[in-house]
Amino acid sequence: MTEKSRAISKKPAQRAAETAPSKATAKALAARTLEYPHLAASASIVRLEEGLYVLDISATPGLPSRRSGVALPAVHLSAPPAGPSRPVEIIGTSGDAATWIGHDGGTVVVKSPPGGGDLWVTAYGFPEETVVLPLVEPRRLDRPRSNGAASPSLDVVVEPDEIRTEIVLHVERLGDRRFSGQGWIGNRGRKLRIEAFSIRPTDTLAAGDIEIKGLGPSGRETPWVSDGKLCGTRGQHLPLTGFAVRLAPHVDDRFDVLYEGAFFESGVAGPYCNGALCIPAIADDPLEAINVRVVRRAPQ
Repeated sequence: MTEKSRAISKKPAQRAAETAPSKATAKALAARTLEYPHLAASASIVRLEEGLYVLDISATPGLPSRRSGVALPAVHLSAPPAGPSRPVEIIGTSGDAATWIGHDGGTVVVKSPPGGGDLWVTAYGFPEETVVLPLVEPRRLDRPRSNGAASPSLDVVVEPDEIRTEIVLHVERLGDRRFSGQGWIGNRGRKLRIEAFSIRPTDTLAAGDIEIKGLGPSGRETPWVSDGKLCGTRGQHLPLTGFAVRLAPHVDDRFDVLYEGAFFESGVAGPYCNGALCIPAIADDPLEAINVRVVRRAPQ
């Protein structure tokens, strides 16, 4: 009998026994599997009509815990698989990751397409713990268009309930420049670095109601600054590489602040809202223009 015929003549049980992993190998595989935790999940669907929204995600009940480097509970936001219509666009969150919200909750800005769309909210936890979904409260940032026109982008919306502001930029080689805070201000495309900025409301709100923060190269970060004071540096050739804007606690339940930044190489980042860091995709990429809007919250 040839070697080939011997191999063919083996019974299936014999072949299975020969190819099955040994007890030692199976034990090693089981040990490696235990390094990665199994997860439990609970999900819900948020339906949004066409428009621009900020979603307030509440804190997740229960104590946070960490296992194998994974911090839970956590919430993931996603649009369902694309169908015949456009999906909901997740523009930005208050966390470090684009579509994840941690245990303490946070905010996310989304844009729902014409005809509306769905957003999936999924809470993850460990199997031995009860996974409870956070509360999700959508707040509309634009106004419905009665004629069915599409919602405009952030830089062209001008609503009656927008709070007017005055913004000062300190720009390399140009010094201080004062602007009316409507639309993009700065020098997009000219690669002139913004080194400091200030924001002061000119109606409705007081100067202390708007707080700003600047980010610089190598992780430099300023404290929160208010009262229309300049945030950043002058004459030190240190560019801003990110920023954030928020409202004081006594007014942040009635107003929202939305903002975008334009960077040398990364392009536009945002919009972000209510204190989330506006940072470029490329680390330490200088800021060259900003777009900041303060709006009264629309009635629910």
